[in-house]
Amino acid sequence: MRALRATGRWLSRLLAALGLIVVLATVTPIDKYWAHAYAGSLDQPDGDILILLSSARDDQGIISGSSYWRARYALMAWHSGGFQKVVISGGEGPGIRNFLVAEGIPAQDIVAEWHSLSTRENAIETARLVADMPGTKVLLTSDFHMYRALRVFRKAGIDVTPMAIPDVMKSSEHWNARFPAFETMVQESCKIVYYKLRGWI
Repeated sequence: MRALRATGRWLSRLLAALGLIVVLATVTPIDKYWAHAYAGSLDQPDGDILILLSSARDDQGIISGSSYWRARYALMAWHSGGFQKVVISGGEGPGIRNFLVAEGIPAQDIVAEWHSLSTRENAIETARLVADMPGTKVLLTSDFHMYRALRVFRKAGIDVTPMAIPDVMKSSEHWNARFPAFETMVQESCKIVYYKLRGWI
């Protein structure tokens, strides 16, 4: 009986803690501040080569919400930043490339690879693609992803300037999207720890 009561108290405390987390993630802008900390500056630097990472959630040429926003900001950067090439890395198909071409970026100015399935593979494959491309390289990815991506790319020997775009920060503006955004931040934090343990950042 004593053990049963102890288990009940432990379970009630656990449920209370989980409830508190759900409330904090839903009614406070914690996601926004957390994502901003990972993003760093939200400046849009000019450059010669724009490296665009697709989201891992893409599937068979259909771009996810994260990839859509990355593509939209890449399009704006192309028109305002003086870029000569766009390098797309990752995903399950040419969804982002098709979008950018449809929106006016010449197909011959886009270089892409669809093989990489992780941020580290993005960096390895991109290093191969840009090896003979001179000029300033700018890395575009979502706010929550920039901390890890920037360090992985630099670890792979690619000197990149970050261009983080609002993703989780956009979601945090809507209360019903805050908890999924919170989950994204938790997952990303776990990935950062894993990458550090592996020595990839």
